[in-house]
Amino acid sequence: MNRSTSPTQSRSRVTLRTAEASEAKKLHALISANLEEGHLLPRELTELKTHASRFVVAVNGRRQIVGCAELAPLSPHVAEVRSLAVNPKARGKKLGVMIVDELRRRAHRDGFEKLCAFTHAPRYFSQMGFSIVPHSWLLEKVFTDCVKCPQFRQCGQYGMEVPLESLRDRLPDHSGDRSEPCPAA
Repeated sequence: MNRSTSPTQSRSRVTLRTAEASEAKKLHALISANLEEGHLLPRELTELKTHASRFVVAVNGRRQIVGCAELAPLSPHVAEVRSLAVNPKARGKKLGVMIVDELRRRAHRDGFEKLCAFTHAPRYFSQMGFSIVPHSWLLEKVFTDCVKCPQFRQCGQYGMEVPLESLRDRLPDHSGDRSEPCPAA
């Protein structure tokens, strides 16, 4: 059973690992629970089963999935942080930051040049080194997803990106940061 290429241990016995297709219902439940806050787009269960291996999950000591996000390739050069969600009871422990940092490592390892996110919480991502950019700078996202969305041109989300070429062996240490909680993380 291959649960991860390299599991990462961290605070409060939380492990980051790759999701499995058999966990798609749990991913769907976590994402759906965060939809009510209005910061995530809905995901279909079949889509989550298909793309489960692109998700990083945070698992607590009781083996419950308490956070997740997908590394979604948009082109050979650009990947997106998609469906970042953390269980409200597990927030405040920087799980969202840990998940995004792991996605950054994986995106860099996989040869992507930049990682993007579309968000209603730009400050949350800017604290992790992302910059706000015009949507026109992320045409891969616009033409892959945005044009099909019923809220196209009205969503109010910020386009954010971080270049990966400068990423070496270490990412910024956020342990001492006073970060603003992300609505879904």
